[in-house]
Amino acid sequence: MLVTGASRGIGATAADAFEGRGCTVGRVARSGELSADVADRESIAAAVERFGQVDVLVANAGIAHYLPFTEMPVELVEQLTQVNWLGTVYTVKAALPGMLERRRGHVVIVSSGAGIRSFPGAAVYGATKSAQRGFGEALRHELKGTGVGLTMVYPGQVRSSLHAHEKERMPDWYDLERAAPAEPLGKAIVEAVEKDRRDVFYPSNVRLLRIMHGLRPTLADAMLRRIMDRSAAP
Repeated sequence: MLVTGASRGIGATAADAFEGRGCTVGRVARSGELSADVADRESIAAAVERFGQVDVLVANAGIAHYLPFTEMPVELVEQLTQVNWLGTVYTVKAALPGMLERRRGHVVIVSSGAGIRSFPGAAVYGATKSAQRGFGEALRHELKGTGVGLTMVYPGQVRSSLHAHEKERMPDWYDLERAAPAEPLGKAIVEAVEKDRRDVFYPSNVRLLRIMHGLRPTLADAMLRRIMDRSAAP
């Protein structure tokens, strides 16, 4: 099995969890034994080829830049798009044909709670994560009858170094001390693959956000305002 963005955070804990079940795991990162840049189509395709047969793919690699859209340089918009959205497409495109040929396998796409309901400072990040969500939800239907399953993962605030490069501009509500540990999510991803679950929400308030958004978007906005010290619009 193959995990992208496996050098830290959710990717590392997912890789550890699969190894704990006896899986041979290829850990893809920009540096390391299986190095690749998911934003480079040829680079990730070569990494998949070097690894060999991929029975489970966890497309996890991603970056974040917390900035209002009006303050974000277009170069960062392009970088987020290349890594988070196109990087997912390139990764799945490289690994999926082999699964379809063998008529077995599983794809996991790690999106974000921001892909369900984005928030101030994450207009572009949320857009890339929404793209992942739309892609994965449709692809799951397209894979019906092929022997290949697909699970979407929606993490909320999880302890990681995702925003380590921009700590000085993160808002007060962003508190890693209160964030959920990543290890339970790694185990939940393994279980989701084993049981062919449609999606994983972690922590539980992300599922609540999904329900509230579906029932009444203004309720989801109210929940965001409560979490984010009223920085979200009413």
